[in-house]
Amino acid sequence: MIDISRLRQDPQAVSALLKKDPSFSIQHLLSLDTKVKELTALVEQLRSQKNELAQQAKSGFTESIRQESLKIGKELEVQEAAQELAHQEFMQLALTCPNIPFDDVPVGNKEENVVVREFGTKPTFSFPIKHHQELAAQNKWFSFEMGANVARSHFVWYDQAGARVVYALAFFMLKNNKKHGFEITLPPALCNEQTLTVASNFPKFREEVFTVAADGLYAIPTAEVSLVNKYRDTILTAEQLPARLTAWTSCFRREVGNYGKMERGLIRIHQFEKVELVTFCEPEDSAKEQDRMIACAEDILQQLGLHYRVSLLAGQDCSFASAKTYDIEIWLPGQEKYYEVSSASNCSDFQARRGKIRYRKQAGQKTELVHTLNASSLALPRLMVALMENYQQPDGTIVLPKVLEPYLL
Repeated sequence: MIDISRLRQDPQAVSALLKKDPSFSIQHLLSLDTKVKELTALVEQLRSQKNELAQQAKSGFTESIRQESLKIGKELEVQEAAQELAHQEFMQLALTCPNIPFDDVPVGNKEENVVVREFGTKPTFSFPIKHHQELAAQNKWFSFEMGANVARSHFVWYDQAGARVVYALAFFMLKNNKKHGFEITLPPALCNEQTLTVASNFPKFREEVFTVAADGLYAIPTAEVSLVNKYRDTILTAEQLPARLTAWTSCFRREVGNYGKMERGLIRIHQFEKVELVTFCEPEDSAKEQDRMIACAEDILQQLGLHYRVSLLAGQDCSFASAKTYDIEIWLPGQEKYYEVSSASNCSDFQARRGKIRYRKQAGQKTELVHTLNASSLALPRLMVALMENYQQPDGTIVLPKVLEPYLL
């Protein structure tokens, strides 16, 4: 959540926020904050007056004291209700306010993204290449028909070799992430509303999440949601930081209205496997922790011998909670296009403020908010597409990189 005092005191922060979301009503948010403070002061004043009258009544109860106490009590009820209503209105708007981009984030939208480096080159083929759906049918890797039979459209059933590759990639990536200093963990695949609010998915992106209404739970759209809540309402010590976590989970997204003819197959589906990274750190360390995450994800792609590029996203293309994001985009020959396979975001203290995730540099010192970061490492469906399309052979078979052989069941 945004630091409202910063918006009051820093005009540059206001300008940066509006460059990320020009439609957001900052002035309305600030006016609601003022209203809440004024009503809070009035409520406290009325409570103080009521307490003073109670003290006077102990010395000698009179009718005038009773009448005055009743009058103040009624006014207190009115103002408490007004305060609660104003607070709810403020919170509803504050929770839809995006994070403020860092100063070095480019201004604008997708067209202003900056490619900062590339690895390898686009592959060339001496034969007509096939789309990954054609390759999947030939090699029996997965079936959307089977997925639709047991669920609905845009769900996939991995079969035979495809399932083996999913498991191999997951274990390969977890081992890689452990090498880079991330602790392996396994969170629940369901979460509650507070968990999604802390992660900044709620209330803004509520419609994108699958709901288990009978139990008041939700299917996680990414392991980040669960992992970032590990230290919710916790005060850490400086010695506990940085805390680095990695997890492999299924992820569930409704992706309302986002399907297009160019995104058929595994490019965009309702359920997908993903290995995630999340880090909690001191604010001064968050830049180097973001670099660590990107290096961890790049290591995987380099070992697999896949061509990719790293792009610094412009403010309007950054995610809602992010102050700075780098995308790793992999080349998919069947689409003749780069697609994001990892997004590494520095969320500064945005999620930590929602979750009251704090630390003390030294015993006895005032607590500070940690910084949280997250990155895909990696999203398996698009990585599988890259392997299938980049390593296809003239006869339609697929020759996987040797680095995966020890992990194939």
